[in-house]
Amino acid sequence: MARAQFQKGQKVWVESVGAWAQIEKVQPVWAKGFDEPVRITYDVGLGREFTAAELQTPAEDAAATALGDWRILRARNKWQEPADCAHHPFPGSYPVVVTDKADWGGWRVPGAEYDRDPERIEFQSRLIAAAPDLMELARELIETVSESPEDAPPEAVRMARRARDILRQITDVLAAPGESPRVATTGGEEAA
Repeated sequence: MARAQFQKGQKVWVESVGAWAQIEKVQPVWAKGFDEPVRITYDVGLGREFTAAELQTPAEDAAATALGDWRILRARNKWQEPADCAHHPFPGSYPVVVTDKADWGGWRVPGAEYDRDPERIEFQSRLIAAAPDLMELARELIETVSESPEDAPPEAVRMARRARDILRQITDVLAAPGESPRVATTGGEEAA
């Protein structure tokens, strides 16, 4: 007997098409003499029906929740003298966002790209370094509103929903149907 692995409105990855879609209809196929459907297909609005084996669901990425302390370090610009790049916010250096306690690993840009628009790169480095704190703020907003959504102002509910959608874009990874994806909690511990 078949059991539905997805529900209407659920976001899925359609591997054969290479695109995200939303389940529009769950279509059970019944046979005479059986109490349960013998097969289930899903209509995702792509012109044909798909089986559960052709679809994948997003799963929360445990690695994305264990971010740690991201910070900006300044690296010396080896290719330009400070006098040659006086228009830079910090002449003679460029930002490096480190995401590891050992001060390595993370985000950097090529010198030519930094030289083209240093203010934009400086802004990006500050934004990336603040990302873990912004994620935690979004989680706190979601938790606060979810504790009593009926008492929360409509604008707070709207912001919490938006924060939830943004966090899903960051933390969702593909998992095949039937697998039990590892889900990370806000404390960095994994729960199945």
